[in-house]
Amino acid sequence: MSFYSPVRTNASEATSNDKLHLFKYAEDPDQVKVETYEAHGGYVAWRKALTSMKPDEIALEVKTAGLRGRGGAGFPAGMKWGFVPKGSTKPRYLVCNADESEPGTCKDRVIMERDPHAIIEGMAIAAFAIGCHQMFIYIRGEFGQPIRQMRQAVEEAYARGHIGKNVYDTGYDLDMVVHSGGGAYICGEETSLLNSLEGHRGMSRLRPPFPAVEGLYACPTIVNNVETLATVPHIINRGAEWYKSLGTEKSTGTKIFSISGHVKQPGNYELELGFNLKEFIYSPQYGGGIIGDKKLKGVMPGGSSTPFLTPDMIDVGMDYEALAEAGSMLGSGAVIVFHEETCIVWVIKKLIHFYRHESCGKCTPCREGTGWLERIINAIEAG
Repeated sequence: MSFYSPVRTNASEATSNDKLHLFKYAEDPDQVKVETYEAHGGYVAWRKALTSMKPDEIALEVKTAGLRGRGGAGFPAGMKWGFVPKGSTKPRYLVCNADESEPGTCKDRVIMERDPHAIIEGMAIAAFAIGCHQMFIYIRGEFGQPIRQMRQAVEEAYARGHIGKNVYDTGYDLDMVVHSGGGAYICGEETSLLNSLEGHRGMSRLRPPFPAVEGLYACPTIVNNVETLATVPHIINRGAEWYKSLGTEKSTGTKIFSISGHVKQPGNYELELGFNLKEFIYSPQYGGGIIGDKKLKGVMPGGSSTPFLTPDMIDVGMDYEALAEAGSMLGSGAVIVFHEETCIVWVIKKLIHFYRHESCGKCTPCREGTGWLERIINAIEAG
């Protein structure tokens, strides 16, 4: 049984464009089944990594490819894996952060619903690269369909011998747990997520120590985003040089962009990093332009926590460097579009209320500051 959501994607373009890979089978409802995933080349990268590559070679390949975290921070994934202490005798853990809660972001949910085995395969490769035998995927509590889909996929992966005891007769054991969160936005932050996974209240930890050194159960832990891990099998299959040929020199590869707000064709679209933001909003192939053909007032190019870009600033590439130079951020790649009739003060008021409500309360600037921000914006709105 599959749980298929009607979110728009550019899967038809990905089918004919060899550069696009994450959404290649996004419109095939059978892609959720392990047999179909295998028929499309699934788990080949995992078998290759486990049987013919060393852990350090895998990490180096991902590092050379330039894959950066797709959850928002953009930290190089291969470099992050390298932070796990080599001499530690403690167990190591891999955690997939699927607590997608940033307003405007809905890409990870679609991957979980439509291509869950890609996540499992990417997690398995990453786990082997860091010497880990236990994986967790922490899914936002409100994501009923993705939770069911991932649990079904994990059962299938066990049944086919892709995870479990003695994987591919190599003597390597690998287990996986699907964990449902409680719905707190703060648990999208990796240390809050780890606290929640341990059964504690979701509150951020002081760093250092960083999770790679002391994470889940005070053991070395790598936390990666859904999209980041789903990309890993493609790098192992096709090589770092292929991946580096996509995107820009410093922002390599493709990324899934969620576009919402006042556009004619909201949805998730896989594009090469560096794709022009203005074209993304107005192209009939993607955003389709502003609803009612109204004028644009502003854009949040990377989710609700990224600074606005005004209409004269949107002729810019959607990559880490270009958007930073423009005064904003790529973030999670959630492009939120506002037309000319939008009251930006009202938008900011709603966002401040969201962040105040979702504050875990641990740190004073957030706990007290968001309340002050809300009172200030209410005063501004009242004149």
